[in-house]
Formats: sequence, structure tokens, C-alpha cells
Amino acid sequence: MTVTLAELARLGIGSADLAAAFLFLYGLKRMSSPVTAPSGIFVAGIGMLVAVCASFLYVLDVSPAAEPHLLTNLALGVLALLAGGSVAWWAGRRVPMTAMPQMVAIYNGMGGGAAGGIAAVELFAGAKGSVVALAVTVIGALIGAISLSGSLIAWAKLQGVITKPVRVKGQQIANAAVMILTLAVGIFLVSAELGMAVPIVSIPMLIGIFFALSLLFGILMTLPIGGADMPVVISIYNAFTGLAVALEGFVLQNPALMIAGMVVGAAGLLLTLLMAKAMNRSVSNVVFTNFGDGAAKHNPAHMKGSLKPAEAGDAGIAMRYAKSVIIAPGYGLAAAQAQQKLFEFVKLLQGDGVSVKFAIHPVAGRMPGQMDVLLAEAGVPYDLIFQLDDINADFKTTDVALVIGANDVVNPAARTDKASPIFGMPILNADQAKKVFVIKRGDGKGYAGIVNALFYADNCDMVYGDAAVVLAKMIDAVRGLGSKQAA
Repeated sequence: MTVTLAELARLGIGSADLAAAFLFLYGLKRMSSPVTAPSGIFVAGIGMLVAVCASFLYVLDVSPAAEPHLLTNLALGVLALLAGGSVAWWAGRRVPMTAMPQMVAIYNGMGGGAAGGIAAVELFAGAKGSVVALAVTVIGALIGAISLSGSLIAWAKLQGVITKPVRVKGQQIANAAVMILTLAVGIFLVSAELGMAVPIVSIPMLIGIFFALSLLFGILMTLPIGGADMPVVISIYNAFTGLAVALEGFVLQNPALMIAGMVVGAAGLLLTLLMAKAMNRSVSNVVFTNFGDGAAKHNPAHMKGSLKPAEAGDAGIAMRYAKSVIIAPGYGLAAAQAQQKLFEFVKLLQGDGVSVKFAIHPVAGRMPGQMDVLLAEAGVPYDLIFQLDDINADFKTTDVALVIGANDVVNPAARTDKASPIFGMPILNADQAKKVFVIKRGDGKGYAGIVNALFYADNCDMVYGDAAVVLAKMIDAVRGLGSKQAA
């Protein structure tokens, strides 16, 4: 029995797809725990490498008519891998933790763009597939293009290129009109590809119009969304990218793409729902409602209480003599790159017998999980890090709560002020601690644009300054006292 090279290639492709799928799923399982997450990322990366290498086996299973193009296609594929891999390696090592959300957004957009590119190739090739295959191709193109342009806008917002939400009267109606027109063009494109309709313009031009409208909708949908919702937006586009990849995997009959896309899409959807729940808002409210538009109405000129500045050294000494301290980190910690200083301070407190815990809010920072990653990077043990539901009850019995660069996620107005834009959002109950110190660079408001009632509370003192500088002063003050045990 003679086995042809093409049959061996098909066998290799099938085996590689199965191996890649297993590695994706196993890697995702290990990512569910902070302890095993690094190895999970590595395993999933190996799965992606297997899938990429397997794609080169397709050149052995081609028709004779395609053979003249094989060397050119192979050369382009290798060149693209080298260029993309080099840029990713360089960027991954250089991008600071504060810019990680932007990098995630841009890479997520590239995934959506790749799925849209696959769809474009299939559509421009003019293959007369079934209605289902063409419809799936067009839907994948739509979702991929929206993910690409929307993620680019999200990147621009996070990077500070776009500093404010762009909102105009009648914007939602205009967005709906663009989406309806895009869907109409997509349906007409499928009909034209199948020969069921005569296009007014050429099919290539029709494809171009469809992609232009899809990209435009992604831009229009993301422009009005405020910075407070960026964690949810990133998750939404992550789900979009996964779905687009899965759909194009179906078109190409590639199991690895289908499985990887479905896993990413499902994970992104679940994360989106969790983020929305953490903000006490629906996904539609995040995408279609101008969050914080009425914030100015909820900034009373005379807040009860007053802002009480405190010296960094005094705050450090107060925590050194406390029995228990809970630390609530926010984006300000990441912006100051002060995680190493923070853990150094924590170890000093622990050395003097102080119980220290970290409280993480699901939407603290600009990206889901950013605070967990930040603390892990500093070497903070996982058993000191607690999520909102697991630690909120502990604030009532805690001597000192230290808030670093967080704002809306510790604002008690979410519990008490029904007129507040964040009313009903689960928050960290930092205000219930016996004493609260807040490290902030100034009196600026959070993403929601409202005054934080916590800062005016009788038990709260403000320690102004860059988090790294403030923590260094706290460390010096505590070291200057000597050890409790020695005393």
C-alpha cells in the first residue's frame, strides 16, 4: 500500500490540530490559578506554535495548479512569522506594566484583523460555496473588522491619544443606521457571490464597501465609551476576536482555529459578564449608555467633612503600630511602578507582627486582573491577595485600610447615593476600617468623574504624592523606629 505525500500531510495536519487543541484547553485550565498561570501560558503558547507549524503542511496537500505559487507563499509566510515574532518579542519586553492594557487591546485587535483578513481572501477568491459557508464568512468578517477598529480606538483611549469620550446628539441612531446598512450590504454580498443577485458595483468593490462600513461601525461604537468602561470593552472585543476566529476556522475547516476561537470567545464573554456584574451594569448599558454624563450633578460644592492631608511618615508609623492592615491597590500604583516598594513596606510591617492583606476589586486598574499581575510581579504571595467578595467583611475589624491610587472602587456613594452614576456598584468597604489612608497624586476624580465621599470622611487622611515616593518615606519612617520585637 503506497501512501502519498498529500495523505501524510493530511494525517500530520489532523494530529497537529488535535495536539494544539489539547494544549489550548490544558493551558487555559492552568491559567485558572495564579500559581499555575505562568505554566498555563507557556503550554498554550506551545499549542499555538504547533498550530502555526502545522499550517505549513497545507502546502503538501495542494492541487498541481497551485504549485507555482508555493515557494512565494512559503517565503511570505516565513517572512511574516519572523517580522511578527520579532516585533512581539521586542514589544513584550519593553512595554511597562502601566501600558499592558494598551498592548492587550492592540494585540486583540490584530487577532480580529487577522480573522477579517482570512474572510477577505475567501470573499475575493470568489469561491461559490453554500449559503451557510458564505454567510459565516461574512459574519466573521464583520465581527473581526469591528474588533480591529474598536480595539484601535480602545488603545487610543488607554494611551491618552483620545482623552475624552466623543459624544454627539443622535449618535446612537447614527450608529444603528450604519449597522443596518452594513448588514444589508453583507446580505447583498452573499447573494451576489452565489449569483442570486446582480451587483450594482463590482463584487470586489462591494467587499471593500462592506469592510469599510464594518470598520466604521467599530470606531463609532467605541468612541463614546468612557475610560471607566475600558476593562469591559477590552473583554467584549476579546470575545469578538475569538468568535471571528472560530467562524473563519469553520470556513477553512480548521479544527485548531475553531477550538481556539471558541475557547477565547467563551472566556471573553464570561469575563465581560463578570466585569459588568462587578460594575452593577448590563453589557448593553456599557456599550450604548453614556456612563457618567450626569456626574457633574453629583459633585456637591460642599461635601460633608473636609480633606485632611497627612504626612507619609505619620501614615507609615500608624500602620506599624496597627494589628491589621488591608491594602486596596489601584491604577495609581501601576502608574508609579511602586509595587516593589509596596511589598518592601509590607514585609517591614509583617516583620513587626502586623497582619497585612491585599483587597482586589474586579475592575481596579484599566484591565481585568491588572492588579493581580502587578502584585505577582513584585513577588507578593498569593495567600495575601483576596478578591472583593472574600475580604469585604474584614474591613469592619481592620485597624487601617491603605488605598493606593484607587477611586471609584472605594467610593461609598455606590452604597448610599441613589443619584450617583455608580450607585449599586459593588465596592471595597475601605471606609468601614477604623482608619483610612489614601495615597493620591492630587484631588482628581476617578473615571466616573464624581467626588469620592471617602476622602471627606472623618476617619480618612490623604497622603499626597507619587506612590513610589510616598512609600519610600513610609519605609524610612518605619525603619527609623526599629523593630517592635527588639523594643
